Amino acid sequence: MKKMSREDTVPLKEKVSFGLSAIPDQLTYQIFQFLIFTFYFTVVKIELTYMLVAYIVWGIWNAINDPLLGALSERTKAKDKWGKRKYFLVISFIPLSITMILMFWVPFEGQIIKFSWFLATIILFEFFYTLFDVNVNALFPEMFPNEEKRASVNIFIKGTTIIALLLSSLLPMILVPNLVPSNDSEIPEIMPDYFLMGIVVAIIIIVVTIPFLKYGVKEREEKDEDFEKRPSFFESLKVTLTNKTFLKFVIANTMVWYCFSILPTIIPIYATQILGFEEEGIFVSLGLMIAFLIAALSLPIHRRMGAKFGMRNAFLITLGIWILTLLPYALIRGEVFQIPFLIITAAQGFPLSGALFYVDILHGDVIDEDALNYGVKRSASYYGINAFIHRISVILVIVTIFFMFGNIGWEKNYEPVVSDPLLVELGLKAIIFIFPAIALVVAIIFMKSYSLHGDKLQNMRKELAKYPELLE
Repeated sequence: MKKMSREDTVPLKEKVSFGLSAIPDQLTYQIFQFLIFTFYFTVVKIELTYMLVAYIVWGIWNAINDPLLGALSERTKAKDKWGKRKYFLVISFIPLSITMILMFWVPFEGQIIKFSWFLATIILFEFFYTLFDVNVNALFPEMFPNEEKRASVNIFIKGTTIIALLLSSLLPMILVPNLVPSNDSEIPEIMPDYFLMGIVVAIIIIVVTIPFLKYGVKEREEKDEDFEKRPSFFESLKVTLTNKTFLKFVIANTMVWYCFSILPTIIPIYATQILGFEEEGIFVSLGLMIAFLIAALSLPIHRRMGAKFGMRNAFLITLGIWILTLLPYALIRGEVFQIPFLIITAAQGFPLSGALFYVDILHGDVIDEDALNYGVKRSASYYGINAFIHRISVILVIVTIFFMFGNIGWEKNYEPVVSDPLLVELGLKAIIFIFPAIALVVAIIFMKSYSLHGDKLQNMRKELAKYPELLE
């Protein structure tokens, strides 16, 4: 730890400013994950089949969008004072803000037109979100080239991430206390609440992103010979997808994102159906807020765990703990369990914090190893492919929900009253515990075979230190 502090020379202002990037990055995507399904399925009343089709088309779009935007960033020459990453950040954050408003504004009737609006807005959101996210993530290993600097800056990034997560639960609690209408007569009252929340999120994104861009982005000048080393889109795609270390990491990361996605998506409906909460927005948001506070407090613990056990091993421990914290969701029922629900939801904060902390550092190691092999850092390419693959998790989530909802009688629309409450309870508990637990076991299996740790990792870093141009 003393060595880490000596080699951490990143100014505090730079750490804080770069950390601000997590708010537009995480707030937008958490609101998307937390509310978009609930809003369009229970409030806008799009049929589940249309929802499934929209998510599949959106997933196919991601197959093109994410790696293409990553490669575009890699193959773009610096725009003078704008740099290459900063240029894309500047042109993406205003449209990203606007899409947050459009997603929660549906001025149409009829299944087809509502479906079309839903599909168009989530595709626009994904395009501008990816344009922002890929370039922020590409800057991280480039601006902070060793584990000491990455770990010290990552504390600020993840701390700000927790703030974004807190906002993603606080804003719905304040602005949308009833996330799920108990009957159709409540829909006209709930619709404006969602729209107002979209406007507030958009304003926050703009206000926070400006100081991040002004003070937090520092790109080194890229030489012409470095630019020429960068492979073409298809070469980059081939190299990335044949990197076994990267594939093991990204499959594990996809399973983690499956859990990130399915839990906030299903918790509002779980709280209404299983626990009988009438103002589920308040209880769900409060539980998530406590979880995110615990996640923030847990960050120093995870940093120490990573230093003591290694990032890969600490990540494995965290995944095992996550399975244990999810189990109680399958055991509780009834209104008398409101306090246990808050405790169980709050307990998700520790594994959530670890998963957020370790993946960026592990991914940075993969990028470093690739740079050592090919003589140039291709951060955006790797983050683009990583984003494409782990976005598949959202398709897996909607397929899971479609399969389970179909088996509990919700093939068409969400209905608060059903003929077999026990079947509904079993189905929702399977979604909130069994499927995430399976995903986490898969993540553990792939991370167990992830080889870039221990002596191999140390040897790679020693070799990389011989090439200072790759560390700048």
